[in-house]
Amino acid sequence: MLVPNIAQFDVTPFSSDDMAAARARLAGIAVRTPLIRFPSTTGPEIYLKLENLQPIGSFKLRGAANAMAVAGGEALSHGVYTASAGNMAQGVAWCARELGIPCSVVVPDAAPKAKTDAIERLGGRVMKVSFDEWWKTLVDRGHPSMEGFFVHPFADPAVMAGNATIAAEIFEDVSDVDAIIVPYGGGGLACGIASGAHEMSPDTRVYAVEAETAAPLAASFKSGEPTSVTRTPTFIDGMGSAAIFAEMWPFVRSLVSGTIVVSVNEIAAAVRTLAERCRIITEGAGAAAFAAAQSGSLDAKKIVCIVSGGNIDSAVLSNILRGETP
Repeated sequence: MLVPNIAQFDVTPFSSDDMAAARARLAGIAVRTPLIRFPSTTGPEIYLKLENLQPIGSFKLRGAANAMAVAGGEALSHGVYTASAGNMAQGVAWCARELGIPCSVVVPDAAPKAKTDAIERLGGRVMKVSFDEWWKTLVDRGHPSMEGFFVHPFADPAVMAGNATIAAEIFEDVSDVDAIIVPYGGGGLACGIASGAHEMSPDTRVYAVEAETAAPLAASFKSGEPTSVTRTPTFIDGMGSAAIFAEMWPFVRSLVSGTIVVSVNEIAAAVRTLAERCRIITEGAGAAAFAAAQSGSLDAKKIVCIVSGGNIDSAVLSNILRGETP
């Protein structure tokens, strides 16, 4: 189901200079990930941007590294922390380890073990809290029990500029892109890529994808204002909440052309298809854009899907490969 974005504000996107500066900061840290074509003889041309191949298994390394580089050494002198379901935490922990500074992470208590284990392997200290307390940390931009520099996982211009470098790589690899589909969590990835696309290829439309169990952006586009929904937790932990983050609404409303809502079953099927046909391992959010592309919601000839991450619990993946929906 496609929900178009009708009204738009004028939010200035990142310039080519902004993206070039971010790419320079990320040199030697983030990988220039491949863009491959999905092997299909029918329907639109579907390309997969494999951010699951970043060193931490997620695009989040780009935003974390750029934000910390922009902050500088003095701001980071007492360490760093973030609030994350897992992937941004790994990005921040990876960069903190490289810089030799302490890292802590506030995670929701339902965060997958695969992700919390990875955070700890990278030297990060994990503090589990309720989902509501985790969300409050995002809203408050900090937690009273933590010290150091707080890296917001999405509502930060430096984080979004780091994400915008994905768009720069896409348009270097393929031309005449009709649409880019991006999983929607907090909005930092969708708005970063949409901003980069606006600068480099104004005719390319950027769509967010949400699971039907947590689709506040679709509800907000319908109502014309931030709208809360009932969120049902699923194995798709890397995206979806009960509400749109207020600070992100002007950006997403200006930059994103609409949202595509897919089912949990469709996302599980997309995880399975990418594993079986392409040998690509993705988490739920990482396969969501591909699920949206295959849904037939878009009238587009050439679509790029952002495979945002591959950090999925082995037991969950095993269930999906057996044909089940966890």
